Amino acid sequence: MDRPTETVITWQAPPVRYGIGATDEIGHELAQLGVRSTLIVTDPNLTAIGLSQRVQKLIEQSGIAVTVFDGAEVEPTDRGCEEAAASLGTQEFDSYVGLGGGSSMDTAKVINLLRSCPGHGVQRYLNRPIGEGARVPRPLRPLVAVPTTAGSGSECTAMVALGVVAERVKTGISDPRLRPAAAVVDPLNTVTAPPAVTAASGYDVLTHACESYTARPYDRRPPYPSPGDRPLYVGANPISDIWAEEALTLVGRYLRRAVLNPYDIEARAGMSRAALCAGMGFGNAGTHIPHACAYPIAGLVTGYRPRDYRVDHPLVPHGEAVVATAPAALAYTYPTSPERHLRAAELLGANLAGTTARNGADLLPQTVLDLVADTGGPRGLADFGYTARDVPALTEGAARQERLLACCPRDVDRSRLSAVLADSLGAGATA
Repeated sequence: MDRPTETVITWQAPPVRYGIGATDEIGHELAQLGVRSTLIVTDPNLTAIGLSQRVQKLIEQSGIAVTVFDGAEVEPTDRGCEEAAASLGTQEFDSYVGLGGGSSMDTAKVINLLRSCPGHGVQRYLNRPIGEGARVPRPLRPLVAVPTTAGSGSECTAMVALGVVAERVKTGISDPRLRPAAAVVDPLNTVTAPPAVTAASGYDVLTHACESYTARPYDRRPPYPSPGDRPLYVGANPISDIWAEEALTLVGRYLRRAVLNPYDIEARAGMSRAALCAGMGFGNAGTHIPHACAYPIAGLVTGYRPRDYRVDHPLVPHGEAVVATAPAALAYTYPTSPERHLRAAELLGANLAGTTARNGADLLPQTVLDLVADTGGPRGLADFGYTARDVPALTEGAARQERLLACCPRDVDRSRLSAVLADSLGAGATA
C-alpha cells in the first residue's frame, strides 16, 4: 500500500544499570556478556584521581583480564582515534569499557569499530558529505559505557561525534552497531566534575532534549524505500517525547544545583538521569540546528580556552557550542509547533501565565538564556572569539551537517543558518 508519509517508529536503547553505587556491578555486567578480556578506554584525569584503577579492580574480581588505555582526547578527533587504535598494536580484547565523558565513550566506540573492522580508516564511516557514510559491515565487540559526566548520552546512543582535523569541522558516525551493549550509570562518578564541566555537560542535555522534542515529526517525512533506509534519527515521536519531557523536567530542577554545589548528590543523580533520558530521546528522534552549528563552532576555534578543562589547545566544549545557538534556533522553529516550545519552557520551569501561541515565541529562548546565565555559560559566540566576519565560514560548516538539518522541523538553508549564527554572536561581538 502506498503511503504519503512515513508511518513506522523505530526506537532502541541498551540495557541500563542506574543508581548510586552502580559502578560496583561493572564486573558482573561484563561477565553476563561472557567476555574474558576488556580494554578500558578513559582519559588521564580519571587515572589521576584513581577511578580507572578502581574500575579495573572491580572487573578483575570477576575473572576478566583488563588493559587500560587512558589517552582519550577531550573532544576526540579522527586522527586521534586512529592513532589510539594503532597504538594498541596486536593486542586482542573481546570487549571494551568506555569510562568517562562523551569523549571517552565515543573514543571507545571508534577504537572498537576500527579494530573490529580493520582495513579502513575513520573517513569511510563519517557522515556524508564529509565522509563516505559507509555502514559498519559487521557486529562489533560488546562495549559497556560508564559515564562520568551528565551530558552526552553516549552511553545509550548509536553515534559518535568527531573532529575532522584536516577540514577543521566536526561531524559524526551513525550506525546501530555502535550502540553500547550496556550502560552503567552511577551519579557518584560525576561528583569530581568541576563546575564549568558540569554546566557544559548540562547544556548538552538541555539541547538534546529541546531539539529532539522539536524535531521534524517522524510522520512528516516521506516514506523510506526500505526498512534498511530508515535512519537512526527518525524524528520526534511519542516514545522519544516521553524521555525528552523527563529530561527537561530534571534539567530545570537540578542543573543549577549541580553546578553551584558539586556535592549535592540529589542534584547529581537528577542530572545523570536527565542525561540518560535525553540520550534515550535524541538517540532515536535526532537533533537539528544547534548541533549542526556546534560542529563548525568547535572546529574553527582559534583561541578559546574553557574554564575548568585541562587542555593545552583551543577548545569549545561541545555543550557550550550547542547551547550558544539554541535560543536563536528555537526562535526560528517556534512557528512549527508553538505548543511544544511552550511546553518545553514550562518543563524547564517557566511560568506560562498570560502566554499564548501568539506572544510566546520568546519564552523558550529566554528560558534557555536564563539557565545558561545562572550557571556561568557563554553569552554568545563572541565569548569564543568569533565575530561577524566568521559567520560565512561557520555557516558553510553547518550546512554540511545534512543528517542533522534533515531533522529540523522547518526547512533551513544557508541564509537561515547564517541568520541564526549572526543572531547568536551575543555580547561583545564586533564586525
